[in-house]
Amino acid sequence: MKALKDILYSVAIEAVSGDVQHEIDHITFDSREVRHQSLFVALSGTKVDGHEFINSAIQKGATAIVCEKLPDAAFDNCVIIQVPDSHKALGIMAGNFYGNPSKALTVIGVTGTNGKTSVTTMLHDLMTQMGYVCGLLSTVEVRVGRQLFDASHTTPDPLQIHRYFRAMVDAGVAYCFMEVSSHGIAQERIAGIDFNGGVFTNLTHDHLDYHKTFAAYRDVKKRFFDDLPKTAFSLTNVDDKNGAFMLQNCAAKKKSFALRSYADYPIQILEQQLNGMLLKINGTEVWTPLVGQFNALNLIAVFAVADLLELDTFDTLSTLSQLRPVPGRFQVFEGDEKRYVVIDYAHTPDALTHTLEAINQIRTKNETLITVVGCGGNRDQEKRPVMGRIAAQMSDRVIFTSDNPRGEEPKQILKDIRSGVAPEAFKKTLLIEDRKEAIHAAYQFSKPNDIVLIAGKGHETYQEIKGKKIPFDDYKIAKQIFSNTQ
Repeated sequence: MKALKDILYSVAIEAVSGDVQHEIDHITFDSREVRHQSLFVALSGTKVDGHEFINSAIQKGATAIVCEKLPDAAFDNCVIIQVPDSHKALGIMAGNFYGNPSKALTVIGVTGTNGKTSVTTMLHDLMTQMGYVCGLLSTVEVRVGRQLFDASHTTPDPLQIHRYFRAMVDAGVAYCFMEVSSHGIAQERIAGIDFNGGVFTNLTHDHLDYHKTFAAYRDVKKRFFDDLPKTAFSLTNVDDKNGAFMLQNCAAKKKSFALRSYADYPIQILEQQLNGMLLKINGTEVWTPLVGQFNALNLIAVFAVADLLELDTFDTLSTLSQLRPVPGRFQVFEGDEKRYVVIDYAHTPDALTHTLEAINQIRTKNETLITVVGCGGNRDQEKRPVMGRIAAQMSDRVIFTSDNPRGEEPKQILKDIRSGVAPEAFKKTLLIEDRKEAIHAAYQFSKPNDIVLIAGKGHETYQEIKGKKIPFDDYKIAKQIFSNTQ
């Protein structure tokens, strides 16, 4: 229970009707959850406008309403607060309601097109193994100390975030590492969070179905760094040309990492194999079971954060070498007759390029590289032919298949993907709509020592088809097929 006036602290307010001394014991933006002493926040969405449910919320007993547009009728028994931005207000109010728990944590946000899950998860694992009690908010999972929860979004809604933060503080968590998505920034889901550091991994073609232009997508990411306080640090990948852009007008302490450019934290790949690579970090040689240039960049980002948090360098490097691949991120296993299978989440042109580059840099070219890949439905259609072209250019054989078709027809998605394949590469591509059949076909095409990349879904354990989520785990299914245990 908290006074409404305390919940509204630091919220930009345009008008108030009613007594803000009322006690509130529940905040929601879903009118179906409203009860007596609820604060209902009307959010304007792309599909549904919460302002249409204000009357319903009041009828259910809401004590207060926060909205951008005032309702037509006056309500004597309900406080009405008008704000310029309900989304931002929700984040600030959620923080106030739960006692601003992020201020009691060291919160590091990681943003970028690719690498967010790997960097946040590796940071969590690194510091947990070093003896710290940590929290994690990622695409794959949420961790509160030793407790594990399923993740629903890359960046959850503000109420969930601050509820998790509260649980973290109560559980004795000291550090929290969280993914910060472009949607999360644009929709003000990170409002009210006291960040101690921000990390930029890279920026490539993605989410243009939502942001419309690459410039808009880039500028949303930059907002995260613009809002960091002077007491925080900002760490960016300067191998990516957008890395320096993120630091413009940023008040936080600026640091950089890179594989190919001059940076505060450089990294060098000395040797690569399918089971790992030898790196030079901070003048020290470090072996890691991770593979690929993208993972080298992920690892140096993790090392840099640890250094900026003033952790012991020797302990950090020693523990870093023990980190395992994040599930669904360049996850390698050996099938029967030495067929090698790589499961990777690569679902953007850049991610697919990096994954295939990593494999091609390691392989001897005496084996065949077979790629199984698709694209999601109801998402950015422009990347489909690009993904098709990349897969065909960088593989010996390609099977295009369903990813998460959602509400679209899988056959049309496959045609869109294949439309990007150059005529001379067309003959090495195949369309198999059923994903399990496609993986089985890759097994049948493969020979001993061949490499099969299954890309696009990674850690996901379902396929979304016509509004239904059907159980489907690339790793488990590939393990069965390539180990002949079907």
